[in-house]
Amino acid sequence: MLNAKQIKLLFEVAVEKGASDIHLTESRGPILRISADLIELKEFGKLSEEDTKLVALGLMNEVNKSKFEKDKEVDFAYDFEQKARFRVNVFWQRQKIALALRLISPKIRTLEELNLPPVFKRFTEAKQGLVLITGASSQGKSTTLASLLDSINHQRKEHIVTIEDPIEYIFEDDLSIIQQREVHQDTLSFANALRSVLREDPNVIMVGEMRDLETISTAITAAETGHLVFATLHTNSASQTIHRIIDVFPPHQQGQIKAQTASALLGVVSQRLLPTKGGGFMPACEIMLASPAVRNLIRENRIHEIPAIVETSSKEGMISMNQYLVKLVKEGLVTKETALFYSLSPDDLLPRLGR
Repeated sequence: MLNAKQIKLLFEVAVEKGASDIHLTESRGPILRISADLIELKEFGKLSEEDTKLVALGLMNEVNKSKFEKDKEVDFAYDFEQKARFRVNVFWQRQKIALALRLISPKIRTLEELNLPPVFKRFTEAKQGLVLITGASSQGKSTTLASLLDSINHQRKEHIVTIEDPIEYIFEDDLSIIQQREVHQDTLSFANALRSVLREDPNVIMVGEMRDLETISTAITAAETGHLVFATLHTNSASQTIHRIIDVFPPHQQGQIKAQTASALLGVVSQRLLPTKGGGFMPACEIMLASPAVRNLIRENRIHEIPAIVETSSKEGMISMNQYLVKLVKEGLVTKETALFYSLSPDDLLPRLGR
């Protein structure tokens, strides 16, 4: 059976080996994800049903335990002796408790350290508008958001309020004041917190995820009324993102939300993390900026034409995912096979890569 000393050792090993995730499930040893590989730590032995339960209960506070009992799953953050921070998901599988822990770097990396293009700095210099960072789960959206907010923190005197579930990166005030609110701990929901934040004198608002109509509507209104709003969506492209926002609303409101989105939007970044030749990961991005042409397409519901605008607007700072993948291959950072695997349209990408 795992004891407190072994759990501490497991976390230390994960940090030392540079793991991105820890998986704990019954009948297997602890499993680390290092780069793209899953590695079982057999020296810890096979975990029992009691082991996973012990670890889960040991990491959860009373609020998390209550939510887990009610919902059968729970997300929360856990600090490990000031050495590491984890985003923890506890869930049931085959009537047994399992855990997935994501390691969060204690250091918020700069945009340059994340290998993100210079156009991202435009978002940190804006005074108002809506910036959406999109992509599937575990594609670095939270890391990119943290970097953008910390850049503002070091450059401008602003009041920044984040709404997260759970809080991942911990910010330290520099020029800005940063207040972080965690759903279920500091507020009941994203929608509640977002309604409240408009009365808290914010300059910059970060919404961890736009999940429902009320949250999306309030975020867009905040961006229209003089706030800089950053948020995430689980979508894979700029055009898909705009469709998702509009489709959340009933038909009689969609004309209005198209006009509001066209007015408020600054840009959409769709991000994927690719394994590199040298080990580790690197982001590949589709970047759509809200140019006059893009705003008109949104207002006129010609969203299907947005990819063509992105492809032909490199001088404005836009880039399609396939253009970005070609760039990474030509720079020798990723293989052709990797680029084709991660492309949403590999048949279009293949001829661009050449021989």
